[in-house]
Amino acid sequence: MRCAYCKVLACVSGSKNFPKNCPMSNFADVLERARNEYQRDEKVKKIASIAGIVEASGYIEWPRLREIIEFARLIDARKIGLAFCIGLRDEAAVVSQILERAGFEVYSVNCKVGSIPKEELGIPKDYQWVSKTGYVIGFVTCNPIGQAMLLNAYGTDLNVMLGLCVGHDTLFIKFSEAPVTVLAAKDRAFGHSPLLAIYTYYGKKYLEKYLEEKRER
Repeated sequence: MRCAYCKVLACVSGSKNFPKNCPMSNFADVLERARNEYQRDEKVKKIASIAGIVEASGYIEWPRLREIIEFARLIDARKIGLAFCIGLRDEAAVVSQILERAGFEVYSVNCKVGSIPKEELGIPKDYQWVSKTGYVIGFVTCNPIGQAMLLNAYGTDLNVMLGLCVGHDTLFIKFSEAPVTVLAAKDRAFGHSPLLAIYTYYGKKYLEKYLEEKRER
């Protein structure tokens, strides 16, 4: 399965001229099971339907934050959870205010909640940071499971991730009982816009250098 390199796009055109290794041909049974899921669960069908409506309504024009607001309204969400990286706490405050002005109850929780020492998870001391003054910072690990469980306790209808680290976002999604969407993905190097790594000249050069170094090792 190599959809990333496909030039035929039979899935878009509705053609039966499937290219080699096309999952629509080789895994038709899997896709049929997936198709049935939209009919089996009304909540799933509603989310899928509304996602398509929001996509078409604001295509190219709406920023993602508005898309989230419109989506939340259409799925009848009342309580929104905001799980954010503590490094984006200023942005989280602005987002929270906007969501509240849009009429939602917002429950925000930062990634360091619970104050779990990194050592408790087996993270070596080498991965703690020391400031120039000698004060140890970064000794408390992120706690995405705690974030998810607290929002579960508040009974949120939709949870929004803002800048959670790679891996921490994985755990948050796993433990969240409410549906999850992403407002921004963590990327400190590119202003939390990960695709700039492949859109910009600097980003492409950085990735090429990194991949070359990995090959040499």
